[in-house]
This record gives sequence, C-alpha cells and structure tokens, in this order.
Amino acid sequence: MLRGRPRRGREAHAATGGDPGDAADPLDAAQERRVRAVLALGGVPQADLPDGVQQVRLRLLERAAGGREAPRDVSAWAAVVASNLAMDWHRAKRRQERLGERLAALRQPVAHPSGEDSSVLSVAVAQGLDELPDAQRQVVVLRFYADLPVRSIAEQLGVPEGTVKSRLHTAVRALRARLHEDEVV
Repeated sequence: MLRGRPRRGREAHAATGGDPGDAADPLDAAQERRVRAVLALGGVPQADLPDGVQQVRLRLLERAAGGREAPRDVSAWAAVVASNLAMDWHRAKRRQERLGERLAALRQPVAHPSGEDSSVLSVAVAQGLDELPDAQRQVVVLRFYADLPVRSIAEQLGVPEGTVKSRLHTAVRALRARLHEDEVV
C-alpha cells in the first residue's frame, strides 16, 4: 500500500510485477477492489468500472507529478475520489438524457398557428417588447432575434453572463405574463 511517498526500486518491482524501470502502480489490488466497489455502489455500470479505476489511478499519479505528497491514507482518498466520480457519472448521464429529450422535442412536428393567429401573436410580442426596460429588451432581441449565445451578449454589452441571464429571465417572465393577460397564448 502506498503511503507518504512513491515506491522505488525492488519495492516498485514487487508491487507492480513488472520491470524495476516501470512506474509503481499507485493502487494495490485491495485499493482497486475498494474503488470498484465504491463505483459500483454509486451506480456506475459494470462496463464503466475499469475506466473509473483508471481515473482514480490517473488522479493519484497527477497528484504525485504535481509535486504533492501522496495522501496519508491512499485507500480512503481513492474511495472519496471514486465516490465523486460516481456522482459525476450520474450528472453526465442526466445531462445526456435532457439533451436527448430536447433533441426529441425538436424533431416533433410543431403545430404552426394560422396566419391570423401568427400575426396576433407577433403584434402582442412586439407590444410586450416595447413595454420592457431597455436593458431587458436589448438582451431579448440579441438572444432570440439575433440568436447570439449568452456569452457573446455579455461580451458585447460588457456585463457578466449572470446579468444577461437574469435580464433574460425577468424579460421572458414579463412577456409570458403579458401574453397570458392578453389571452394570446
């Protein structure tokens, strides 16, 4: 078990079962089993467990390459890293699912309003935009009419991205309320 500093010489050779010139494996067999167990209990599929173990191993090696000392208890450290990786795996899975849902929604045919309904909606949106404060109208126009990403809008206006998002949120909420008041939607 690696504690405090990397193994060298025969110790590394014995631990890895390889040549003395090979780098020592930062995880021994018991630690690797523990990492696999933590990942599996965290809901990571069996097929992804080897990648998870490699990620833990890589983080430990990066830590050593960065000149930092090895953790006092590598086994506990590896278990925490494995737990964090399991959470990251679930977050990535949820992001993929949401992306899939959005793409599926885009593929579904959208009911197009009739010409009269469309023009009524356009007039109502235009009136709603006129009632917005200048800063909110500006971000709505740049985001939805010019199709600029939030980052570009923030750069162009010289404000933080959070400010752009806040203005968009407030403006869209106000427009939505206006359209519902006018019974357009």
